Amino acid sequence: MKKVEAIIRKSKFSSVKKALHDVGVNFFSYWDVTGLGNEKEGHVYRGVAYSTSDIQRRFLSIVVNDDFLDVTINAILESGATGDVGDGKIFVSDIAQAYRIRTGEKGGETLN
Repeated sequence: MKKVEAIIRKSKFSSVKKALHDVGVNFFSYWDVTGLGNEKEGHVYRGVAYSTSDIQRRFLSIVVNDDFLDVTINAILESGATGDVGDGKIFVSDIAQAYRIRTGEKGGETLN
């Protein structure tokens, strides 16, 4: 099992959520977060200067079986990209074990 953590633009959340549901990812957790990035120059929108390094982001946490990893990542990449600096990051880590609290079952079946 793998844990996919993605930090995306808040404005792209609906697109990413739909893309994940379309490929069969029907459960994930998310949080509103703020972070700092590497960009040094700001942007101007309607006369107001802002920095893309401290814009609100959404943090997604998704656990998938190993064979579903590429599908999940591609869904996020394709639906979350704008082509501009600040689109976000995806991190993948191993999950040693998962348990379903209700039944006590463990392993990859807990994700279905």
